[in-house]
Amino acid sequence: MRVLLIQGANMEYLGYRQPELYGTTTASELDAILQQEAESLGVDLDIHYLNIEGEAISLIYQGVRDGVDALVMNPAGFLYAGYALRDCLKAIPVPYIEVHMTNIDARGMHSVTATECAGMITGLGVESYRLALSAAVHLIKKKEN
Repeated sequence: MRVLLIQGANMEYLGYRQPELYGTTTASELDAILQQEAESLGVDLDIHYLNIEGEAISLIYQGVRDGVDALVMNPAGFLYAGYALRDCLKAIPVPYIEVHMTNIDARGMHSVTATECAGMITGLGVESYRLALSAAVHLIKKKEN
């Protein structure tokens, strides 16, 4: 099973940017946690941090062409006005799980990409990502059956 994980705008600065919201786990620490989780789930996990929406779109399309089985993404700064990203998500034939470390609803935010996800996990910090990987595996296996 192959899962593409995209971390949207500003996520590369985890651990330093607003630790009162996002905690002190750095991007590299999160990557290590997620690679370990992926290994335990039997998943080949490809992680990318992107600050430009168009790069995220290109990477998603390339991932689909290369045979990824699912997409997990924290659109982060793209959630506000990522309409081009949303259109990309409409076009792909693989399940998409949206993840946010904070409860975006409680913060008064609305994700324009959420309309295209199979499910969304929010507000649980690093654990949101672990749950998103498990959900992606569940959807891959469901699709295979």
